[in-house]
Amino acid sequence: MPIILDGAGHLKGRLAAFVAKQLLLGQRIIVVRCEQIICSGPYYRNQHIFLSYLKKRCNVNPKRGPFHFRSPAKMFYKCVRGMVPWKTQRGRKAMCMLKTYEGVPSSLASHRKLVVPEVMRVVRSNPAAKFCHLGKVAHEVGWKYRTVIRRLERRRLIKKKMAVIHKKHVSAFKAKAVHAARKELRPFQAIKANYGY
Repeated sequence: MPIILDGAGHLKGRLAAFVAKQLLLGQRIIVVRCEQIICSGPYYRNQHIFLSYLKKRCNVNPKRGPFHFRSPAKMFYKCVRGMVPWKTQRGRKAMCMLKTYEGVPSSLASHRKLVVPEVMRVVRSNPAAKFCHLGKVAHEVGWKYRTVIRRLERRRLIKKKMAVIHKKHVSAFKAKAVHAARKELRPFQAIKANYGY
């Protein structure tokens, strides 16, 4: 059974280290909302680091790599890959057990998402320390789907809110129906009591 982690509010490196360890122990991991993962340090520093990384390429044939992923999910995937011996068979198997997504796919919308408290920014970082989101850095260096993901997330949250309201109404109606049926069931309850139930 895979663990579904909500990446929002987690520090990138610490979350990657936690995920890498779990993968090597044989646990399947799914990370959603990768665009909300936090990079410590101001935005301009993180942008500068990524832009300098974009210059790294094969001089003879750039098609050979290194490949610069612009999607936040792929950025986080590559961060985890750096903490796993991915060129060995064990490492390859571990990386096959990781899935990363921007936003929350509809297939995972109804599943319970977990967090890792010890790697969250509110627990680990100085409150005055500057930070930025991985999605912002990705957007500035060529990721094209930030507006799409935001729209889909708004839609998902509205659906979730409506589902909660519907569930409350159903439980209220059920409680009312049980209360109304108690009077009719009293004679049967007395018969059951005679037999020790």
